[in-house]
Amino acid sequence: MKIITVVGARPQFIKAAPVSRALRAVGHIELLVHTGQHYDYGMSQVFFAELDIPEPAFNLGVGSGEPGRQTGEMLIRLEEVLTRERPDWVIVHGDTNTTLAGALAACKLGIPLAHNEAGMRSHNRTMPEEHNRVLTDHCSNLLFCATRSAVEELAGEGITRGVHLVGDVMYDAALYYADHTAGHSQILNDLNLTPGGYLLATLHRAYNTDDPARLLRLMKILDELDAPVILPLHPRTRKRLDDAGFSTSGSLRILEPLGYLDMVHMERHSRMILTDSGGVQREAYFFGIPCLTLRPETEWVETVQAGWNRVVDTDECAIRELTTTHWWSAERPPLFGDGKAAEKIVTILSSM
Repeated sequence: MKIITVVGARPQFIKAAPVSRALRAVGHIELLVHTGQHYDYGMSQVFFAELDIPEPAFNLGVGSGEPGRQTGEMLIRLEEVLTRERPDWVIVHGDTNTTLAGALAACKLGIPLAHNEAGMRSHNRTMPEEHNRVLTDHCSNLLFCATRSAVEELAGEGITRGVHLVGDVMYDAALYYADHTAGHSQILNDLNLTPGGYLLATLHRAYNTDDPARLLRLMKILDELDAPVILPLHPRTRKRLDDAGFSTSGSLRILEPLGYLDMVHMERHSRMILTDSGGVQREAYFFGIPCLTLRPETEWVETVQAGWNRVVDTDECAIRELTTTHWWSAERPPLFGDGKAAEKIVTILSSM
């Protein structure tokens, strides 16, 4: 079976790694198409090296730009590749512009489409990612869900055919690579940090970064917390901060983007994580690190219900209190499967 996997952004490289490994293990032909949505070394190439992902068969080189233009360019170039290669299946991951472009290209050409991480909903239609998720799910032939609530969300939209609860491939990746960080990552030594002695933050969602007042409020809160705050910064967010004239004067340390192994090591040894990233929220849960979500809602409601994640938005008082008190649960139920989601995905694809 020939499969084309469309990737383009940092979270998709992580999700693609376990599935790619499982596809190769049973002899399927997989061609990776990299749209170029994330294109510099720290956001792209380092992940292929660290996660042992095959080099892309095609790099479309779309780069950054306004969402409509970027998605349109991806669609044009993907259509050319898919027309030439005619795969049996196209796989897309997550909720980025790359996800939507891959879905539309496959759908228009009548090529069966599989969406990994289907059914996630924030119910916030001001988020571009929400539109990408919904449209991709309604184009897909196979919908691989990480959680039971995702299956229920799809059923609420009338989608029941082709839906499979497989677990979270990011959990597969976390289990597979976590042990590698101890011997490979020196990031704590490099930054002169001690385990449990810092907070880790990420900010990259357009919902936060495209509103200068909101972004500056969040940065000010992070900078004034009573503990070191480490913020590996997405290049797009850094540009927004530079444009706004922000500079740190307190506890905040801004870094260049980290590779996957360094990021996992930082997550595992942090005291708490503050993030607007869905992937980082889950990784916090995988590693038993309490998490504050810097948005008004989360798709990963299970982590909140389990008592390990609090949705704080830009509430400075709540953030200050929750970063200095013990509020998380003593229990951490297995919400995201058994670490074999990628194998289940490949088994289902192989049966088609």
